[in-house]
Amino acid sequence: AAYSPAAYRPAADRPAADRPGPERRASPDTIDGRIAELARRRPDAVAVTDDETGLTYRLLDDRAERVAAGLRSLGVSGARVGVCLEQDTTLVTTLLGVLKAGCAYVPMDIRYPEERLRYTATDAGVPIVIGDPARFPRIEGVTVVSPKELLDAPEPTAAPEPTGTGEPGAETSAYVIYTSGSTGRPKGVVVPHRNVLALVGATSADLGLGPDDVWTFFHSSAFDFSVWEIWGCLLTGGRLVVVPHWAARDPDEFHELLARRRVTVLSQTPSAFSQLIEADIRSAPAAPLALRLVVFGGEPLNTAMLERWFARHSPAECRLVNMYGITETTVHVTAQEVTPHQVLDRSRSVGRALPGWWVSVRDEHGHVLPPGPAGEIYVGGAGVADGYLGRPELTAARFLDDPVTGERVYRSGDRGRLRPDGRLDHLGRLDNQVKVRGHRIELDEIKSVLVSAPGVADAAVVFREGEAGDPARARIDAYAVLRDGGSVEEVWRTARRLLPSHMLPAALTEVPGIPLTVNGKPDLSRLPAPSPLPVPAPAPTAAPAPVPHTDTDADRDGAAADPEAKGDLGAEILAVWSGLLGVDVEPDGNFFELGGNSLLVVRMLSDLRQRGLPKVTPREFYGNSTARAFVDLVLGRADETP
Repeated sequence: AAYSPAAYRPAADRPAADRPGPERRASPDTIDGRIAELARRRPDAVAVTDDETGLTYRLLDDRAERVAAGLRSLGVSGARVGVCLEQDTTLVTTLLGVLKAGCAYVPMDIRYPEERLRYTATDAGVPIVIGDPARFPRIEGVTVVSPKELLDAPEPTAAPEPTGTGEPGAETSAYVIYTSGSTGRPKGVVVPHRNVLALVGATSADLGLGPDDVWTFFHSSAFDFSVWEIWGCLLTGGRLVVVPHWAARDPDEFHELLARRRVTVLSQTPSAFSQLIEADIRSAPAAPLALRLVVFGGEPLNTAMLERWFARHSPAECRLVNMYGITETTVHVTAQEVTPHQVLDRSRSVGRALPGWWVSVRDEHGHVLPPGPAGEIYVGGAGVADGYLGRPELTAARFLDDPVTGERVYRSGDRGRLRPDGRLDHLGRLDNQVKVRGHRIELDEIKSVLVSAPGVADAAVVFREGEAGDPARARIDAYAVLRDGGSVEEVWRTARRLLPSHMLPAALTEVPGIPLTVNGKPDLSRLPAPSPLPVPAPAPTAAPAPVPHTDTDADRDGAAADPEAKGDLGAEILAVWSGLLGVDVEPDGNFFELGGNSLLVVRMLSDLRQRGLPKVTPREFYGNSTARAFVDLVLGRADETP
């Protein structure tokens, strides 16, 4: 449904020209400058919506200007500013407002552990974090302000001295996104405005991006896919639909949102899209989609999963494009249109470099390899980031002045090979980095956290792929060698305190020592089968996360009977869980403690529905994640069914 601009124009929203104070000149070479120009040309076009609010381009620009004014009133201009908010229109407005203030935003996921947030804010050196003062950890020298405080702040009568350098422009930093680091701590990647503008400019014509498109804002702002979603949409005049938190985790609900909002451009990891295919099959023909373009990214694409999509959707009506990219090279580097032909060939091609980008494959000495042999992928051109914040040695090691081309290039650490026609095959990693359900994870960071725990002498971390590359069954298992007085429980508590949920191991197993090869290197193949996690964690109230959960009150009181005592239904549920998790599930077994994750949750719930059991949503499951509690929930739902 179309939004009426008048319906979303509070009296407090006044055009920038009507507000007192110094005028900030918007550069046409910045993200915010381009959006300001769109607001002048198409003021009443809808820019961004969530479940409660819709903002036109004029309102978006005006509110962002008020956020910028609020930052200036605090003496902040040209600095890095942390942003830690729920995903809604206010988040989009805030990010744009930070850019309007000439600052770079540092996005932080509100559901990350407190220590992770504290580290990011401190490492980035942010004087201000825009978030909830009651929820964000207290940090000396860091002020936490709410978006409302900034919107209500008086405009300064004189422009403050900028805390950054120079007038905002194409070379100014737009954002700093933190990625997993092999040293045990995340590292911030500094990306200027020009890179984002180049990305949108390089893709708009081929992908046909424009004001008639409706995009989704699906991914966390701390994940660089959000850069593509937010600014790719707004810089081309489209409408951005913010996906509610639980809709992003319930494929059926998400599918209904796509159909209802008539979304045309969708960006997804292959893992998430595989779930959407199932939801699309279940919904048809009740909720036809308006999609014309799906962009894959974040992890390797197994084209075989697209067979059922193409059985229902013509490639002439909806293009599927697989894009390879890296945070350090501004989200996307190459693009490959995926057709039924590529599906039949089980193609691993990620396509050719985008206009303005280039790729080469090099040997261990940096020599360029011809098409055919495999080596390390080097990326050059318009997307190469400025480097790692505060890490000159790491920047020098990965961002090189290339003697071959005379340009600055990024050593990706990815393994690939070029085809004779210039297309690139992506063949995995050369180092200890993995992709799990769209998240880039350094296994060495997890190991570093484990060995920092009291009583740990050594540790090992193993990534295990699912059968046939099934992303739902991919998992990270950890092993710890304990000294006297050490405990697995304490190691697990340390991991939960420092690692976000997507980096937590599915299992943590005590071993007497890490087996070694004859060359003295860890022999991970000789490690034993993983043990379940030892310590339950509090159940989430707002975010599903693949971490252990506590039992319900009924479980602790012994009020719920064993699932086996519930008859065939209880036994059937235990059998489904056991099959998915690869272990014999006991009545008190917790789905997540036994190695479950968000993808397996959706698969399990879908499997049970196909068996005729009542529907349970992911949101309901996360509060009932023990076998005992879940059986009670399903039985109660069955009793309610006429």
